Amino acid sequence: MSEVLFYHLTRSALENTLPGLLERSLARGWRAVVRVGVPERVAAIDSHLWSYSDASFLPHGMAGDAHAARQPVYLTAGSEMPNAPDILFLVDGAQAGTAEMAGLTRTVLIFDGRDEAALEQAREDWRRVVAAGLQAVYWAQEPGGWVEKARAGGEAGD
Repeated sequence: MSEVLFYHLTRSALENTLPGLLERSLARGWRAVVRVGVPERVAAIDSHLWSYSDASFLPHGMAGDAHAARQPVYLTAGSEMPNAPDILFLVDGAQAGTAEMAGLTRTVLIFDGRDEAALEQAREDWRRVVAAGLQAVYWAQEPGGWVEKARAGGEAGD
């Protein structure tokens, strides 16, 4: 069963959250695609993933790089997924259809809680995901860390 996780950022920026989520995905042996809704941000995220920590880096590639199919993490502003990912991250307003989500182990929508348009889009996405019968889980960022706030779906009509 495919699972769709909603991560509501309220205390940190995407750049502080995404690397940890990607590290956990790679530790599971998963390949990932990060789909960025603002094409100009792909290069910034690319740079950040190479330099976010002195102790490590996240191996990744993006459109135009060699060997896209072999990349453990692939960054894009488009819909291509050349590395056959297990998990799709949707950031900066990027979108995916429910059929596409259903074909993956997990989809993660990360949205900025300080942006009213992003909040409304996340609410709409939640309704769409649940209506499609996918398992949806909502995580909110609180002072102690991430807290699961809601879970729905999993069967058509739930």
